[in-house]
Parts: sequence; structure tokens; C-alpha cells
Amino acid sequence: MSFTRVWIHAAWGTKYRYPYLTKEIKSKVIAHIKENAKTKNIYIDSINGHTEHLHCLICLSADTSIAKTLKLIKGESAYWINKQNLTREKFEWAIDYYASSVSESHLGRVRTYIKNQEKHHTESSFTDNYEKFAVDANQDIITLDLSPEL
Repeated sequence: MSFTRVWIHAAWGTKYRYPYLTKEIKSKVIAHIKENAKTKNIYIDSINGHTEHLHCLICLSADTSIAKTLKLIKGESAYWINKQNLTREKFEWAIDYYASSVSESHLGRVRTYIKNQEKHHTESSFTDNYEKFAVDANQDIITLDLSPEL
């Protein structure tokens, strides 16, 4: 049997960054994502977020890609949110997501960052963080699914 330990810090937002995730809704969604992940052999170490996005620290299994893991988490949770009528409008996650590998030596730092999302976002927005990441990583800033199509 193969042994892997690949840690991924993933983040994804609501479609158009709409602030659906009130404290009450967010806690229900996070609890559901954790429970559902267990049934799909997805190990979620930490998960938290703000009104319009979630962050997650995942340890990938040997036979699952990042894309497949996030598709399972995002797709099923959006279906569940709508089935439970947690929002007045149809709930959707944005298509895009962020994912980066995490060194074992940085796990504590990433866990703390995820845990402190509410405090962190009183100081800066998701868009500010994304743009800083893109500049720091020497990447082109791409347009995320931030506003409705006209």
C-alpha cells in the first residue's frame, strides 16, 4: 500500500463573492463539509472562513487529486446548502479556487491562519489577499468570479 502525506491549503469563494456565509450558516456548512468529507475519505485537518469564502487544510489521499477533492467538497456542499434552503437565493460556489502545498514545518502556521479568519478579514479583504499572493508569487492577477455577468 502506498503512503503519501501531501498537505494542501485550499480556499474557495461563493459565486460573485456574495456574503452568504453568516456565522450561523457558516457553522452549519462547515459541520456538514467535515461530516461529508469523512464519508469520502477526505481528511480535513482545519476549515474556517469568512462571509464569502472558506479555507481548508487537507491531507490528500494517495489516489485523489486536488481538483477531484475540491470538486467533491464544493459540489456536494452547494447541493446540500440548496437542499436545506439555507439561503434565499440559489447558492453556488465560484468556479475558481486556490490550492497550495504546505510543508510539514508550516502546518501550525496555516492552522492558525485558518482558525483566525474572522479576525484576519477585519484587517484585509479576500481580494487584497489574493492580489498580494499573486504579486508575491510573480503570477498574473486573473479575474476571479467576482461580479455577475451583465
